[in-house]
Amino acid sequence: MMVGTVGFGVFRYFTGSLGMVVDPPHFEAKHVLSVITPFILLHAFANGTTALTGVEAISNGITAFKEPRSKNAGVTLIWMSLILGSLFLGLSFLTGKVQAVFSEEETVISQLARTIYGGRGALYLMLISGTTVILIMAANTAFADFPRLGALHAGDGFLPRQLTYRGSRLVYSRGIVSLAVIASILIIIFQASVTRLIPLYAIGVFLSFTLSQAGMARRWWKIGHLAEGVEVVEPGSTLKYEKGWRYRMLINGFGAVCTAVVMVVFAVTKFREGAWVVLILTPLLVTIFFSIHHHYKRLAKKLSLDNFGVIPPHAMRHRVIMPVSGVHQGTLAALRYARMLSDDITAVHVTIEPAEAEKVRQKWETWGEGVRMVMLDSPYRLFIEPILGYIAEVEKQRQPGETITIVVPEFVAENRLTEVLHTNTADLLRSQLKRQHGIVIINVPYHVHEEADEH
Repeated sequence: MMVGTVGFGVFRYFTGSLGMVVDPPHFEAKHVLSVITPFILLHAFANGTTALTGVEAISNGITAFKEPRSKNAGVTLIWMSLILGSLFLGLSFLTGKVQAVFSEEETVISQLARTIYGGRGALYLMLISGTTVILIMAANTAFADFPRLGALHAGDGFLPRQLTYRGSRLVYSRGIVSLAVIASILIIIFQASVTRLIPLYAIGVFLSFTLSQAGMARRWWKIGHLAEGVEVVEPGSTLKYEKGWRYRMLINGFGAVCTAVVMVVFAVTKFREGAWVVLILTPLLVTIFFSIHHHYKRLAKKLSLDNFGVIPPHAMRHRVIMPVSGVHQGTLAALRYARMLSDDITAVHVTIEPAEAEKVRQKWETWGEGVRMVMLDSPYRLFIEPILGYIAEVEKQRQPGETITIVVPEFVAENRLTEVLHTNTADLLRSQLKRQHGIVIINVPYHVHEEADEH
């Protein structure tokens, strides 16, 4: 539709039947320019280049191409550039001839289309509908490419590893959800204003263009200084001498300079409109990425089996501590499991109500199979703190080769509604003890099936 519109508009222009925009939207000039300075030209150049963004979608999605991926992606990029360039030049030419104006009330394409087609008829509606579909697809591009790009970065250890996992639909679900949350926050903060959101987008895009092209220029420089037949393996690529490296290095270097100029101009001219957010956020994100990367490297180094030596001897025995809030079938199931681990078992009950504690003690004498029980007084009616204090005292007396195992009876609710009615002691203990060495927490779940009463 756009090719047909531009072609018909050019035909009407050369036949002298194009005319001007009828009833154009109101245009309010905030600043009247008397002198065109180099900076004004650079500003116009930077604004125009935002129409060229989108080509990065191909580079982000190279992994989705069939082999040979680089060749197929390159051909796609060339076709995309030709289509984009020809339509952009055609629309720019016709916009000047019909004197369309910038307005947030009506787009330039709408003004141009109704001028070319002589009103808002069927062809006009088809073009606007096609534009709407394209914009929907353009918004979807990020949800196709960011999860894939995030998975690549996560695979290299610069983002959380969870982004590398595929969901049941074989897509990177967590990347899609993350992007949806971030995009929603940006839309809310900037009140869905395209004018205010574009600087955020454009600076990031042209920064990535600059870095990637500068990296390619450096890569060609490395290739040019290799001897023929020599290969150098780098992370993600293999370098070997190629003819014409100077020509390619100049192209990428010139591209890096152009995109860097656009980025700087955007940062300066759009600083108050929101660009300052990107200028602060980008270094912060890079710092976060490298912090994540260093964390994964440190962790891998500590867990590595290189130079590990012999396997340390296994713990010789378990010392089991079993918190008991009441004596019931779930408690006895946990006790049976604890007996499978060790004969050194201590049941611990926190005394909050003396009368209730006495009932627990009597029941334990009947059902506790001779296992000793320690009653911990809690004058301030605390539950977790006395148990933690007791475990700390036991840990101080731990013998070599001894593992302290906390066996916790855990009631498992049949549904989430009844789950909130019960205190999950196992989770509370785990959150407090998981950072301590030599302590193992074991949940022994017990299920109670609630059957409907029969009348």
